Amino acid sequence: MSEVLDDFSTSSLAAAIEANLFAYPRYLSSSPSVEVYDSRELTYFISGVPHPGMNGIVHTQLRPENADDAIDETLGHFKSRQVPFAWWVDSATQPPDLPRRLEAHGLAYHEDLPGMAIDLLALKEDSTPPAGLTIQTVGDEDALAQWVSAVVIGFGMPASGEDTCFDLFASVGFDLPLRNYLGLLGRKPVAASQLFLATGVAGIYFVATVPEARRQGIGAAMTLAPLREALAMGYRIGTLQSSEVGLGVYRRLGFEEYCRFSCGVWMGEAR
Repeated sequence: MSEVLDDFSTSSLAAAIEANLFAYPRYLSSSPSVEVYDSRELTYFISGVPHPGMNGIVHTQLRPENADDAIDETLGHFKSRQVPFAWWVDSATQPPDLPRRLEAHGLAYHEDLPGMAIDLLALKEDSTPPAGLTIQTVGDEDALAQWVSAVVIGFGMPASGEDTCFDLFASVGFDLPLRNYLGLLGRKPVAASQLFLATGVAGIYFVATVPEARRQGIGAAMTLAPLREALAMGYRIGTLQSSEVGLGVYRRLGFEEYCRFSCGVWMGEAR
């Protein structure tokens, strides 16, 4: 277990949210299916999973005079792989005008993506999931196949990405610090979530619900399950990055916003 963070200051929580997010692709790089490039100027990873959060540039320190050439070369490499990707921008990114340059190179720039955290002792657990929902940890390839199905459908990924997603997480394995959670209604896989223990906090990823099972409290239940386990293991802080769709759910659970992320996104030539 990583050393548990128990500093609840705003600056500490903001730093922890960012640190967990950027530790995630570094952990996935242990998979032979993930391509990683790491230099003083750029760090990026390509998992091949057709979702922009699973491929991207997470560290940029470019000199202004060669930034555009480096952007061209990097974009060309990602586009040749035909995977959606995100180019993340933070307060330390150089050059400071990278967002403008990314837009000039054809990326859609998204600002103000909420980074959220919660004291796990303050979780609000008054939501009631639908009768018949069971949540289990994923411990073998049969359960992983169901988890991947819920992820692909829930996030609207192309079906062609199912094998890539399965191969990635099968190669990472089923042991902590990464653990997947599968939600079933009866025997049907309808939801997924993921816990990543790193940088002293419990990061939540891949919260997804298939369309026909939404608005029933399943997303909240899938978020609570890994956070409860993290608390039982001694963690005090949960973190996540929210979409606009999930923001209300996370606030009702007690999450608060401590920082904002921004990124340039490329979804593919056909889109």
